[in-house]
Amino acid sequence: MKKNGILLMFVLLLGSLLLAACGGTETGGEATDSKNDSAGGETYEFKLGHIAPPDHIWNDAAVKLSEELEERSDGRMTMEIYPGGQLGSDADMVQQLETGSLDFGFITNAYLTSRSDAFSAWFTPFLFASYEDALEASDTEVAKKILATLDDQGLKAMDYFFSGHRTMMFREKIETPEDMEGLTLRVTPSPALEDWYRLLGVNPESISLPDVYQSAQTGVIDGMEMDLDAAVTSNFNEVTGYGAMTNHMVWPSVMIINKDLYDGMSEEDQKIVEESMAAASEFATMKRASQEEEFMDTLTERGMELYDIDAALFDSYVEEFNEKYKGKDPLIEEFINTFSE
Repeated sequence: MKKNGILLMFVLLLGSLLLAACGGTETGGEATDSKNDSAGGETYEFKLGHIAPPDHIWNDAAVKLSEELEERSDGRMTMEIYPGGQLGSDADMVQQLETGSLDFGFITNAYLTSRSDAFSAWFTPFLFASYEDALEASDTEVAKKILATLDDQGLKAMDYFFSGHRTMMFREKIETPEDMEGLTLRVTPSPALEDWYRLLGVNPESISLPDVYQSAQTGVIDGMEMDLDAAVTSNFNEVTGYGAMTNHMVWPSVMIINKDLYDGMSEEDQKIVEESMAAASEFATMKRASQEEEFMDTLTERGMELYDIDAALFDSYVEEFNEKYKGKDPLIEEFINTFSE
């Protein structure tokens, strides 16, 4: 009996040791698609979507973000990139970000004005003279407050980057704001953008980018609001021979992550994401700035006439726009007051 008792105790002890050796702690979850890394920290396989084509500056920003994440995390964070609207429109991707089926998205500021009025602040006309000014503004307290207005929508908007100033392209040469009265121009869908052009007496038309060329060619529109890289890649010089280099608005895109994913990260990993986004933002914005002269030269070589319209001619329209939009949201008022000269 004594021997049997000792043998039983030995079997029980051996069993408990085997169970301990085989057991483990399960980490991660459906929203993060992550697992525990033996080196100390979670591993992540992120998905990022955006609507721009693979040769656009947005995709360069996405690639840079992916590289920064992988390097700063010592390989724990990797990313698959889905450009060109493979995952749908801005609205589609925002819905996926809300549900957690998409981890990261680059979303146009124009679309986000439909989710939060505060983003309209970035479309205040003639507020920023350069990309550097806009990039510096994006790191201010008021700019971060605007990002935070999406926090209650399952989204964590974390940073901005800039992919061009807006210019005006016409079928016939237009030299003053008054000359725009009655024109029909293609304008990116956004209440703030459309309101700006209505103040100029323009009829804004929301036409999808693939249909803009034919619309201008057939006279459905008299011109368009456009950035230079899109004008080059879509050959808009062939249907709008005149380009007014007004540079009247910056064109921000917003870097967004699923909020539950971000909140579930360690402070160290949150910092990696934040710093990687900041690096990608600066890289993309300054690369796009360096391409401005190149795009202008290309359009000129193709026969497009590029010219300036005195910004002072727009002063009364800018004042009217500012007064209207300051009343829409306290953050817009704070933003305009902060950066107005």
